[in-house]
Amino acid sequence: MLRLSKKADYALIAMKHLALHSDRGAASAREIAEQYDIPIELLAKVLQRLVRRGLLASHQGTRGGYRLARQAGLVSVADVIQAIDGPVAITACSTEDGRCDQYSRCNVRDPLWRVRERILAALGGCTIAELAADPPKTPIRAAVLHTHL
Repeated sequence: MLRLSKKADYALIAMKHLALHSDRGAASAREIAEQYDIPIELLAKVLQRLVRRGLLASHQGTRGGYRLARQAGLVSVADVIQAIDGPVAITACSTEDGRCDQYSRCNVRDPLWRVRERILAALGGCTIAELAADPPKTPIRAAVLHTHL
């Protein structure tokens, strides 16, 4: 099954949050973690990795926190996922290093590499700005409270 890691999920959530609130300046890891019920320690590590990869900028001080390092329209979903999880791979040999016992006789390797390229193209074609343009859903907790009132 193809699935993003929790860290990649959290990274995308944080990037979308920062894109939606870019007019407010920097946001703290705690603010983002509390808003989306993400463990603060894990989110802090994810945000630092995004800083190291040049996708976020961080600032210390009372108005410190994180902000996008470049415009949301210039950051793809693939950029974020690969910054967190490394290269996208769907098979053991997807990274072309041939670390598979079946490598020399595999009859699906090349077609699966093409599938990987299509997945990368799709992820690379979707930007953080597009994620931010999707209207946020009502949080489950708020929806439950409103149905009982």
